[in-house]
Amino acid sequence: MSFCFNFDLPAQTAASDDVDGNERQTGKKNSYSKCTEDSPKLAGPVKEAEEHLPPRDPQFLLTDAVFETVTVGTLPPLHFLNETIFERTALERDDREKILSRRAEQRSDLISGVYEGGLKVWECTYDLLELIEKDGETFRGKAVLDLGCGAGLLGILALKRGAGQVHFQDYNSTVVQQLTVPNVLLNCQEDDEVDSEDDKNREGEGKILEDGREKSGKEEENDSNPPSKKRAVDLSQHPSLSRCHFFSGDWSTFLPLVLKTQPQPKFDIIFTSETIYNPEYYPALHETLHKLLAPGGLVYLATKAHYFGVGGGLHLFETFVEQRGIFSLDRLWDGEEGLQRHVVALRFKKQT
Repeated sequence: MSFCFNFDLPAQTAASDDVDGNERQTGKKNSYSKCTEDSPKLAGPVKEAEEHLPPRDPQFLLTDAVFETVTVGTLPPLHFLNETIFERTALERDDREKILSRRAEQRSDLISGVYEGGLKVWECTYDLLELIEKDGETFRGKAVLDLGCGAGLLGILALKRGAGQVHFQDYNSTVVQQLTVPNVLLNCQEDDEVDSEDDKNREGEGKILEDGREKSGKEEENDSNPPSKKRAVDLSQHPSLSRCHFFSGDWSTFLPLVLKTQPQPKFDIIFTSETIYNPEYYPALHETLHKLLAPGGLVYLATKAHYFGVGGGLHLFETFVEQRGIFSLDRLWDGEEGLQRHVVALRFKKQT
């Protein structure tokens, strides 16, 4: 099934992608700047944020699961549920937001204010994974936020590489419950199976018979001692889950909900991929990054140069960030093929 963007936005958000060169030279603010500075209200009700706890019996989320695997260089393999299966089984899933049926009806990858694209793994996520692999980031002991997580691949990578805690956030509760949480469980399950197989291999090592031969696999099975039990995979008690928190909702309501937590979290690394397509969201996004990034922390932002039909893109967001004066923005990677894609880093400016 093919999909297209369906950006049902006010006219001012579908502005041209470029700021006029004369305005850049004279320092005048363009209409986009004025609009975002005034923090306009989004059309329709704001989606209230909520925290989602993994189910007590999480195995049922993986029943008959069909998944894909992405492997980038030396990174551990990352598993995620197949998007097509969501389309075929929409009526069987718990979807109080009705985004699965509405997405299929409108044949759209995005319905502004209703469904914000979380069921699809977007291209820029892979760009960011490749950059992480190149830089060799391990995340050991760090606090990580996957903002606008969708499938959660970036947060899952941080979890598998030793992050101390990982928060996952997406606009839609259906995405978090039906995709993000199952993907985390899927990768936890694989880690347990790998560890169990390694334990089994180690148990057979170094066992010597009386005649000096190393014990074979068949002789091991025929041994009078009962074989060691394979570790039971109880995902509800998996230690990795204790390091995870899952949230849904608009950023403007997600931020105050998280800030109620004691102690208030500060994140060493914040991932956000393909989240700057809509300029109306910039104030809430910027405020969330400002309040949740730890001193000395780093925001990885992966994006396309421009999102046609909406007007958002890297240039507009760079302008917005510069006007706010909180963060410095550095280009980490620029793709030259097709629709240009970029990975940038945001850091707090040094106080003078």
